[in-house]
Amino acid sequence: MTLTAHHAKYFAHDLTRRAASGMDRLSMSLFDAAVDLNPHQIEAALFALHSPLSKGVILADEVGLGKTIEAGIVLCQFWAERKRRLLVICPASLRKQWALELEEKFNLSTLVLDAKAYRIAKRSGCAPLTEKAVFIMSLNYANILREELKAISWDLIVIDEAHKLRNAYRPSNKVGQGIRWATGDCRKLLLTATPLQNSLVELYGLSTLIDEHLFGDLNSFRSQYAGGGSSITDLRQRLSDFCKRTLRNQVTEYIRYTERRPITRPFTPSDDEHALYEAVSGFLRREGSYALPSRQRHLIALILRKLLASSSQAIAATLDTLRLRLESLRDEKVQDDAEFTEDLIEAEEIEGDLLDEILAEPDEAEAENAPRTIDRQKLSEEIDILQRLATWAHSIGTDTKTKALLTALDIGFEQMAATGAARKALIFTESRRTQEYLKTYLESHGYLGQVVLFNGTNSGPETTLIYERWVEKNLDTGRSSGSRAVDVRTSLIEHFRDEGSILLATEAAAEGINLQFCSLVINYDLPWNPQRIEQRIGRCHRYGQRHDVVVINFLNERNEVDRRVLELLGEKFSLFSGVFGASDEVLGTIESGVDFEKRILAIYQECRTPVEIDAAFYTLQAEMDKQIRTRMDDTRRTLFEHFDEDVHQRLRLQLNDTKAHLDRFSQRFWSLTRFMLDGLARFDDDALAFDLSRAPRQEIATGRYHLISKSHPKMAQAVSEEHSQFLYRLSHPLGEYVVECAKALPTAPARIVFDVSHHPAHIHSVETLRGHSGYLILMRLVVESYEREEYLLFSGFDGIGASLDQETMEKLFYCSGRVAGDATIQPAVEKRLVAEAERHNKATVSRSLEQNSVHFNLAREKLEKWADDMVLSAEKALADTKEQIKALRRQTRLAVTLEEQHEIQQKIQKMEKQQRRQRQDIFKAEDEIIEKRDALIDSLEKRLSQSFRSERLFTIHWTVV
Repeated sequence: MTLTAHHAKYFAHDLTRRAASGMDRLSMSLFDAAVDLNPHQIEAALFALHSPLSKGVILADEVGLGKTIEAGIVLCQFWAERKRRLLVICPASLRKQWALELEEKFNLSTLVLDAKAYRIAKRSGCAPLTEKAVFIMSLNYANILREELKAISWDLIVIDEAHKLRNAYRPSNKVGQGIRWATGDCRKLLLTATPLQNSLVELYGLSTLIDEHLFGDLNSFRSQYAGGGSSITDLRQRLSDFCKRTLRNQVTEYIRYTERRPITRPFTPSDDEHALYEAVSGFLRREGSYALPSRQRHLIALILRKLLASSSQAIAATLDTLRLRLESLRDEKVQDDAEFTEDLIEAEEIEGDLLDEILAEPDEAEAENAPRTIDRQKLSEEIDILQRLATWAHSIGTDTKTKALLTALDIGFEQMAATGAARKALIFTESRRTQEYLKTYLESHGYLGQVVLFNGTNSGPETTLIYERWVEKNLDTGRSSGSRAVDVRTSLIEHFRDEGSILLATEAAAEGINLQFCSLVINYDLPWNPQRIEQRIGRCHRYGQRHDVVVINFLNERNEVDRRVLELLGEKFSLFSGVFGASDEVLGTIESGVDFEKRILAIYQECRTPVEIDAAFYTLQAEMDKQIRTRMDDTRRTLFEHFDEDVHQRLRLQLNDTKAHLDRFSQRFWSLTRFMLDGLARFDDDALAFDLSRAPRQEIATGRYHLISKSHPKMAQAVSEEHSQFLYRLSHPLGEYVVECAKALPTAPARIVFDVSHHPAHIHSVETLRGHSGYLILMRLVVESYEREEYLLFSGFDGIGASLDQETMEKLFYCSGRVAGDATIQPAVEKRLVAEAERHNKATVSRSLEQNSVHFNLAREKLEKWADDMVLSAEKALADTKEQIKALRRQTRLAVTLEEQHEIQQKIQKMEKQQRRQRQDIFKAEDEIIEKRDALIDSLEKRLSQSFRSERLFTIHWTVV
């Protein structure tokens, strides 16, 4: 396509304009996203951006549908619109995953902020929260930084796993209260697969995180909706404005799900291994042990139990660590208990949630850490026991479970061969020492050079070599993020994909990596936390997986508790089999994975006989059944799964519209780039790639660039097979340079000839103009109201004076054009063009006001409902007092003695005083509520008033041939 400077200026403004709503609003973020987007994700992002007056929404898609992607689209759009005060609050274990997803898929700069990073930044004289990045922090740390967060006017705050804050309205919920206070005035996006678990009041709790004016107070919410019935219909209608949920069975047309196939590999430990297990278990049951810090006693016991089940090498080294700690204690060199526990967890890389558990401990617990009188004889005895147990563990050699791993790999790889899947296995262990030990063992038993290690530090010599090779290979490709932590993960995954057979991983690989090319997951060590297991399997069993995923778990046949744990995780949580894996509804019944693990630990610690074990598991399963039964299935379906019965048709149209929109967007960006880089680059149209030989600016690298395209088959192949290119995005420095320069092009009035005859597709409205000439003017209109809106408005007419519509003039610029000389615009022509442009401007401003009035009316209606709720609450309190008085009067008739009657009469008199006060207060409260409502509406009305400005981009005399 041949462009003119006028084409280029129009395209540049069109590619970056701030649209009011709809697909145009998402153009930049959808185009820049390096990920295949599904229609339900685009629909969710549009829902989140729909109203400029909204203080936030809840995206409640089922697990596995990409809520992170949905939030990423919205964050990316805010970034593109220069709204860059962005914050993600999530569980500590998900921080790295968020950073990687946003950096890799949306090219967004991120900064994971924790206490250590904050301290380092402060020491270096930086203000950590002023960096140009999307900030990511844990729920607990957000509460700690609540004062600093409150001081910033955030453009958007994303809260992941928001159901963890559903009790934020309660004063006892310190973390929830802190986050709610700190983020109260900001727009929020809440993500949760379980918006409703056990009580409708949970919805009230979530609503208070978004906007305190969505519902009245808790009493009015309970009185209106807790009874169910027809009130559910009203609640459903109110939820539909701020909560959206998509189910997995609604998107099977777009997302193919494969099965999970479980295999259990039993093994029988040797007598020596079993005796060591019993001896260490006995030590863990000792009362008042110095080896287990009092404040973290349960957590340390939990860690040791995991390591004991992992490998003799892991438990041996940890027993040595405990012994050294006691020797320090004997020498009066005391280490802080929390610090010691934290070091132990990080050294072995056991579940990150445990670290969160330590950080969340209340300060009052420090009292338990106070020095205590030490019985030196008992201390020496413990040191001797630990020394003996560690020596014993070191002497075990190769564990029976390790030998069973070889058989498991053979079975798994046979399954891979049968289904045509790649010979790849992901093996999880909960110990870094076990990881090193298994690598040595596997390499000496047929897997030399095929084992890749993945852990939290990724710092070993082999890892460093893989990373350095990757950096060298991608030196001029633009694929390096500049962060070793991010790039080393990428290099290890690609090395596993291209050269390795086994990825031997700690919990560091349970989040933030995608391994669709691998379909064998082996839980060498099985966590007791169902949420963790689901995360592990989800690395492979996810969108894009083409084969059934085999999940292998080991079973110690000499351990009855292990057997029952595996049954519970498999049968109650459906973790290992089926199409979707664990139900988010069932996983959602677990308040905290760590709490659940503590229940399992108690059974290990306290139960010794099969009868005791059976009784304990019977009780636990009965509780689980009760929790799962009270999930309020019917209510949840009524509230969330009704919104559009024609969802399939709607999503299909959404997908088609998106593809067409992105195709036009990418074509314009490509044509604009060709025009602006003429002489600086050599273009390959078939591959949508170009080689930049001369950099227009110092910060722009020369090399091969590939246009991001979601639909171009050659591009998709190039990206998957060839990594020697920069991904060319609108947000890339080169893309920004191209657009910026195009907007600044001189575009004096010119005669432009548009060629529709050689256009590859029919454009009927332009073809009817063939042989005709006329004039047009392009204006850029900026409207400031609730949000900034930008419009590109054409006005024009043909040679006989007939006006042209906006769409026809837009389509003129779909065609190639050439400048045929300067144009002289006669005063009469100029006068008419200006007059038509002014009419077009006024009509557009009027339509904008109309649309914003719709938003205003919806917001006013919401505030009126809130006021009704609050008045209802006051009336409900009065009604409750009346009922209490009636009940007391009934009691007086039943009272036997005068003393009882007198006591009840005193209560009645007290309640009657309260009733009179409430009657007086109810009118005062009503006035205050109405006054507050009106003040809020007035502020919205003031914001509705618009200002606008327009500028002429160019005027042309056109001809169509």
